[in-house]
Amino acid sequence: MKILSTISLVIVLSIMTAAAEDTRPNIVFIFTDDHCQQALSAYDATRIATPNMDRIAEEGIKFNRCYVTNGICGPSRAVIQTGKHSHLNGFIRNGNTFDGSQQTFPKLLNVAGYQTAVIGKWHLKSTPQGFDYFDVLVGQGPYYNPPMLYGGIEAEASKRSHVGYTTDIIGEKTLDWLKSDRDPEKPFMLMFQHKAPHRNWQPGPKYLTWLDGQEIPEPATLFDDYSNRASPAANQTMEIKTHMNEKDLKLVAPNNLTPDQAKAWNAAYEPKNEAYIAKRGSMSEKEIIQWKYQRYVKDYLRCVKSVDDTIGDVLDYLEEEGLADNTVVIYSSDQGWYLGEHGWFDKRWMYEESLKAPLLIKWPGVIEPGSVSNDIVSNLDFAQTFLDIAGVRIPDDMQGESLVPLLKGETPSDWRTTFYYHYYEFPGAHSVARHFGVTDGEHKLIKYYHLNEGELFDLKKDPGEMNSIYDSPEYAGKRKELEAELERLQAFYQVPEDPMRRSDQPRGKKGKKN
Repeated sequence: MKILSTISLVIVLSIMTAAAEDTRPNIVFIFTDDHCQQALSAYDATRIATPNMDRIAEEGIKFNRCYVTNGICGPSRAVIQTGKHSHLNGFIRNGNTFDGSQQTFPKLLNVAGYQTAVIGKWHLKSTPQGFDYFDVLVGQGPYYNPPMLYGGIEAEASKRSHVGYTTDIIGEKTLDWLKSDRDPEKPFMLMFQHKAPHRNWQPGPKYLTWLDGQEIPEPATLFDDYSNRASPAANQTMEIKTHMNEKDLKLVAPNNLTPDQAKAWNAAYEPKNEAYIAKRGSMSEKEIIQWKYQRYVKDYLRCVKSVDDTIGDVLDYLEEEGLADNTVVIYSSDQGWYLGEHGWFDKRWMYEESLKAPLLIKWPGVIEPGSVSNDIVSNLDFAQTFLDIAGVRIPDDMQGESLVPLLKGETPSDWRTTFYYHYYEFPGAHSVARHFGVTDGEHKLIKYYHLNEGELFDLKKDPGEMNSIYDSPEYAGKRKELEAELERLQAFYQVPEDPMRRSDQPRGKKGKKN
């Protein structure tokens, strides 16, 4: 009788388990490459309207201080996969190959019963692991007619070619997966990742002439002369004035277009180019820089506009299918970007424009619509946040913090008040010196450790970071305070003594909360 009762109980529990609906939230992580807060109207509406990105902010929360740990494409993606700083996940600079055998949040979600997929830009060189489905660009990927690698956990990866605009193709593939490949019996985690608006900012057919005839406002620091700062600011190779090439400026057409694509492209650009070339000889240096800025920033914004359209399509689908109420939607980018600030394009620096990434999250029923946070958060926190949303245990060796309490409007009393940054890629593209630093959101210390130089900024008095006060007697106490905090954070995050080499020998042990 006892045996029968036990068997009956097991059968009943099995039936109940099979019948129970898995109500854990779905996760849609939308990610772009090189998209700055200045080109997202929820943050700054002076250049562009991004109504679909703004929908996420309006229905959820906008983070004003989302700082990245290492402001460059591949390393940022590796940090998000692992929840660990670059020196621990092994991917410190573009050109490295991500060790896909290590612990990642998609693997942990997959084991916990989530269906996982990544579509679009991967940019980590190794084949994606932990995904039931992947369909990713090969390497950086072109803006038109991309080859893509597809497969999954149980499938051998295969490559196929496509014809069309890459942003549109990634958007279409994302919708196809949601409509046809998604398992309705499982919660899902979908990484929907765009190449745009990465250099060299090739607009799609829909927006080739959008913004023609308009003037985009110039940043106040467009004509920066790099005085009053450490030497690296003047010794980079990322100036609009000097370092943009003919492909960046669309003075020559892309070489991989189909005849129809080339016809549309040339119809849009040739008249504008002819007008510029005809008057270039009589233009001043300042006027040429201004022309380059307008050409560059308009093309960048055109790329962003296409991304925003695809986001709208996905948000609409989630609503139409009744999925929106139980889906967390996150929008972010791998770091910020320079839209002419300091006369620059690109990223890499610990200066504000590239240190800060956009971060918008909506979670119906949990996040108060229209919320805004000034807490210091980071891409280091994303992995833990996804796991926490899914109810999956967060491994002790991850180095960030779950954002879930902040999403619920509750900032923990021990939440971080300072942030550690570390950029490694020198020598390398754009010649940005290696540096690490610490910021509390109001003051920032940067150390160019191979040059024995440093910078200190008062962000309230000098938000454009035009005047370093590193050697100012008035700020000697603040500098000493931040230098001590920098040393503490390096110990906390186990930064090796030689910061250019990954090490299994930690500098210190995880102690006081970051």
